[in-house]
Amino acid sequence: MKFYIVDVFAEQKYQGNQLAVLIPDRDLAVAEMQQIAREINFSETSFIVSGKQENGGYDVRIFTPDVEVPFAGHPTLGTAYVIHKMLEEEKSNKVTLNLEVGEIPVTIENGILTMTQKEPEFGMVIENHQIVADILKINKEDIHEGYPVQVVSTGLPCMVIPLKTLDALKKCAVNHERFQGFIDNTYKCNLLMFYQEGEDSLRVRVFVDDPGFVEDPATGSANGNLAGYLLKHNFFGKSSITYKANQGQEIGRPSLLLVTAELTGGNYTIKVGGKVHTIAEGTWL
Repeated sequence: MKFYIVDVFAEQKYQGNQLAVLIPDRDLAVAEMQQIAREINFSETSFIVSGKQENGGYDVRIFTPDVEVPFAGHPTLGTAYVIHKMLEEEKSNKVTLNLEVGEIPVTIENGILTMTQKEPEFGMVIENHQIVADILKINKEDIHEGYPVQVVSTGLPCMVIPLKTLDALKKCAVNHERFQGFIDNTYKCNLLMFYQEGEDSLRVRVFVDDPGFVEDPATGSANGNLAGYLLKHNFFGKSSITYKANQGQEIGRPSLLLVTAELTGGNYTIKVGGKVHTIAEGTWL
């Protein structure tokens, strides 16, 4: 089967988040897709498992090296890019992916791919900031008291953690024992820390909840969660926001995510976009 490797949310090659996209030429068992994802060992690997369906979308499945996931941001954009460029030969400026969470539309304009995410769901608030600080190996005082630490999901949940300083953001590192304890006893979710570094610019880091708790260089799903959080808690002081999220600098994979979001009548519209670059293509034997 044909495969492509792309860099997502990348301003140029070898930045952003790596993704392998495979186009099977036969039916694959879930176990085999999982084995392939583990072999590639990127944070996610996607499979385009159908041609265009009656709803105009393509059926897509997404796997981490350890598990299938219902939604993830950079695989959505990267897979849409491959469909747009390779399967549809750039004949349309819109691609729809049929994922486990439902239909996710992606638009393409001036080299920017933008996905519209599902409405956010707001979960538990972690009142005890010492628990969070211990997980991240920072001081409790590094966490911004003016906004809650809260779990949010537009398909893949993360704990949103506001920090006071850029230095605090840079210091974050996962205490594996404490994080695993939180996952086992409280809630399984990714961790997103953010700091406002400019009027319309945030610095973001994300640690994933898979074994090893690695840092993700660009996380579309989590940044969509963050956009919902920012609107709900009036972080920018307005109900329509546009900003840039810079992620991945700490691990040598700088990424740029372009976010627009709006809260109108209790309804959230969240869009996350960025650039995608083709790195390689080949045949999976």
